[in-house]
Amino acid sequence: MAETANRKFESRIRVFSAVAFLAVWQVGAELADTRMLPDPWQVIRAIVDHIYNGELLYHGGFTLLRVGVSFFVAMAFGTALGMVMGSNRRWDAALDGVLVLALNIPALVVIILCYLWLGLGEFAAILAVAINKFPIVVVTMREGARAVDRDLLQVARAFRIETRRTFFRVYLPQLYPYLLASARSGLALVWKIVLVVELLGRSNGVGFKLGVYFQFFDITSILAYSFSFIAVVMAIEVLILAPLDRRLSEWRT
Repeated sequence: MAETANRKFESRIRVFSAVAFLAVWQVGAELADTRMLPDPWQVIRAIVDHIYNGELLYHGGFTLLRVGVSFFVAMAFGTALGMVMGSNRRWDAALDGVLVLALNIPALVVIILCYLWLGLGEFAAILAVAINKFPIVVVTMREGARAVDRDLLQVARAFRIETRRTFFRVYLPQLYPYLLASARSGLALVWKIVLVVELLGRSNGVGFKLGVYFQFFDITSILAYSFSFIAVVMAIEVLILAPLDRRLSEWRT
């Protein structure tokens, strides 16, 4: 009962904050009284218009596909390497310098190099995004692997539990919080990088359209595309990641 009440209270706070944001935006737009700051209703009408003519769905679909592929590639390889580095000191020492280097290379440099070396193709675009996300996943999962309770693993060995069962029932559940934290932060980061990739070298996607509207100073359409995709990412968080987080954390209670 208490948990249900807390969730309802949190939902009301979220609704209130959203309404307050729209109210402040509306007041600011009226005070500014300029086309450089359209009010929320103008942006909403633009979203409806772009959905109706099919452009928003078309370009948003390409962006969502790139986000999904690059996200899963970075998560899969980053998780595997992070677990190896967190569990093996030799691997950690050997790759730590390379990891620090990868963390500090600007995202824009990676994107430009991938396009120059591999051409302005889809593979280069997705690879550039995955490379930018990859080292952050490695760092997060390495810390998770270091924090694993070794006593539990020793107990599993003492009871001669098979390796596969130990991994999925003892080792992996301790990494769930780190995995979810990496997924949540990664999703927010990946879609921003995808927009830059599309702006620089693709002929479709939300980033490409933002570049077009920038040339025409169409701020209403820029905000319409931006908030539309933000809504998609927030829906993924609320409908997929948040319930998954609660499900995977049940073993702790």
